[in-house]
Amino acid sequence: MAAAPSYPELAGRKALVTGAASGIGRAIATALAAQNMIVGIADIDQATAGATAAAIGGMAFALAIDVTQRTQVEEAFESFITTAGGCDLLVGNAGVSTMRRAVDLTDDDWDFNFAVNTKGVFLTNQVAARHFLAQGSGCIVNTASLAAKVGAPLLAHYSASKFAVLGWTQALARELAPAGIRVNAVCPGFVKTGMQSREVLWEAELRGMTPQAVLADYVAQTPLGRLEEPEDVAGVVVFLASDQARFMTGQGINVTGGVYTT
Repeated sequence: MAAAPSYPELAGRKALVTGAASGIGRAIATALAAQNMIVGIADIDQATAGATAAAIGGMAFALAIDVTQRTQVEEAFESFITTAGGCDLLVGNAGVSTMRRAVDLTDDDWDFNFAVNTKGVFLTNQVAARHFLAQGSGCIVNTASLAAKVGAPLLAHYSASKFAVLGWTQALARELAPAGIRVNAVCPGFVKTGMQSREVLWEAELRGMTPQAVLADYVAQTPLGRLEEPEDVAGVVVFLASDQARFMTGQGINVTGGVYTT
């Protein structure tokens, strides 16, 4: 694999990444640490967050956070700022999914997805934005989804929550632009993570297919011809955090391998 791009301006900056214990979040935290950033591994799974921080080494450390709870979000930010000596980047990545046909969705399905995927982004972004406005600089990158661009069957509630993330990202970007604070989102496709592994089993049952057939369908929908890796997303997040993206804000960047979004 080719060496990661180097953005020397990121060295020494401080990044808080939510949902960073595993999956896309872990890849993002690892990629940011490779740019010599101080990285907070913020996750509700404290044990795995600690293991991830230890594996990354350097200036990475774990933080406990439930992104659905304002008090925990505020406390996690204060803890990170105190320990790291500030905060320059928030990556709002924490996310969940469940899968059912729309007619079978429960209130719990809807509330769970919106609490983490949408309210979690709102709370973490708002707390970060207040800090960034006070210090006069900062950057936010949220993890949306391919499902934020096109409604995903069996994931109607998840799609709705991610459409909301993208709308929030665009609106917040316009509000914060006069202060020079950029807000963007990445929209991953079929990413090979633990979340995807669970979804493949659910989808196989709902569609009457084998898990192998579901995965083959994902690849068939992807023009670049493979499943997406978390690192494919992480590289774009690093770019968006860098000065190379200094004139980009309010964007939802597709990182899908070419999957159609219309």
